[in-house]
Amino acid sequence: MAEGLWGVDELVKAARGELIGTPRGAFTGVSIDSRSVGDNEIFVAIKGDRMDGHDFAAAALAAGAGIAIVSRVDDAMRAAGALLVVDDPLAALTRMAQAARARSVAKIVGVTGSVGKTGTKEALKLALSGSRLTHASAASFNNHWGVPLSLARLPRDAAFAVFEIGMNHAGEIRPLVKLVQPHVAIITTIAPSHLGNFDSLDGIAAAKAEIFEGVVEGGAVLLNRDNEYFGWLSDRARKLGIGRVYGFGRDAAADVRLDKVALHEDCSCLSAHVFGEPLNVKLGAPGEHVALNSLAVLGAVQLMGADLALGALALSRLEPPKGRGVRHKLKARGGVFSVVDESYNANPASMKAALALLARVSTGKAGRRIAVLGDMLELGSQGPELHAGLAKTIDELGIDTVYAAGPLMRHLWDALAAGRRGVYAASAAQLAESLINDVQAGDAVMIKGSLGSRMGPLVEALRTQFPQAEEG
Repeated sequence: MAEGLWGVDELVKAARGELIGTPRGAFTGVSIDSRSVGDNEIFVAIKGDRMDGHDFAAAALAAGAGIAIVSRVDDAMRAAGALLVVDDPLAALTRMAQAARARSVAKIVGVTGSVGKTGTKEALKLALSGSRLTHASAASFNNHWGVPLSLARLPRDAAFAVFEIGMNHAGEIRPLVKLVQPHVAIITTIAPSHLGNFDSLDGIAAAKAEIFEGVVEGGAVLLNRDNEYFGWLSDRARKLGIGRVYGFGRDAAADVRLDKVALHEDCSCLSAHVFGEPLNVKLGAPGEHVALNSLAVLGAVQLMGADLALGALALSRLEPPKGRGVRHKLKARGGVFSVVDESYNANPASMKAALALLARVSTGKAGRRIAVLGDMLELGSQGPELHAGLAKTIDELGIDTVYAAGPLMRHLWDALAAGRRGVYAASAAQLAESLINDVQAGDAVMIKGSLGSRMGPLVEALRTQFPQAEEG
């Protein structure tokens, strides 16, 4: 057996390329980013919408990459190191993913859903790692290049693996799940997300159901029993020959059932039954949505044959992924204020969950709960209505002040009670100065919007302006 992640001959055969030069030996990893490529890793020169990896292949080799997979060669590349010439680097990466999956003995779980994919994936990685070596997708690598890259990185001796599978349009999950071939497939929920690319929620449900098409024979499916599409998705899975279809949630008929939950500012404690077995769990990350998705995690741990008790114990160390609830304590004039970074992405369901999270964050004397919100994108014709509808949630939760950015958030701004209006701006960048000037000690600030609404820089602007407070 070849040592390392990929042997030289193994790589040449899987990628179906022509080798130029002499590599140093077995490769340690796979990268598509010349800025972070590791020593003796495989660099795959993918051509994207904005940049072409071929322009950085020589630099990647100079930085220590063991080989570059390219479809065209120049003198700088030849001089820099070993090359594997293929028809198309992304197609070669996909073939590597197929080979990695074929050689793997790991039990594999695939995760999709309108909300909570990355958080659920990270929780699964943590819970399964309590038993044996577990591999998982990095960050939100869930698309046409992220899934093959994550599979190509799958260690040959991993016992478990977790892959996130996303989509913007119908038909995108199908080829990805056929690469992953999960033993367990999870759909966290069906909710308005990318609604602008679909006629209705029915279309979103059908697109998410594509994950069933890759489930291995004898595999299982875990679905949100509380979601209105549970029945339809269950029927769809069974029509595709999947006999093991299970539900998680509060519903009394759920196979993984939430009995009680105590939601705290920085954690949650829950009691559940996992396929009939009672279990008490402390989650290191807060939020009702995190608690509900942890049921899918516990169910998958059991279905994968991992140690359920160790998995539940590991979840006490759960932390939110970057941009999905990470908290910062910053020093302001006269004290400390909190920032909840939810800036990675947004749709109506995740926005309401983030607002609920803000409502539980403690404030200091005279402190306010401030929601800084950017447009939720890809909602189509329903966008204005869905933005305006957030006003009711904000009222119910008692959020004190709203800063809003973007043309869609103007609909929320117009629907807000005058007393809740902070500042409105056409773009997130235009909010920065007002937010920096207005924030006070004792405040709790939550920042959220779709990735395209550029809310993340507001978090960094606050962190640059105000020093980090000491823990304790």
